[in-house]
Amino acid sequence: MMNPDILTELANTRMPFGKYQGTLLCYLPEAYIVWYRQKGFPKGKLGIQLATLYEIKLNGLEYLLTPLIKK
Repeated sequence: MMNPDILTELANTRMPFGKYQGTLLCYLPEAYIVWYRQKGFPKGKLGIQLATLYEIKLNGLEYLLTPLIKK
């Protein structure tokens, strides 16, 4: 069973480093996520989140994250 808190956390996590440091993961450009997929996602929780985001974007499901973003 899927834990909805996982998606809420994904929608509100910011990129901790690199060109898009500080950007919410869900707002990262698709090309950047694809590049990470080709390069290899980082180890740990961030890698899992980016891999999940890749699948979400690949399947056109970004709209599921929008209402979960906390302003």
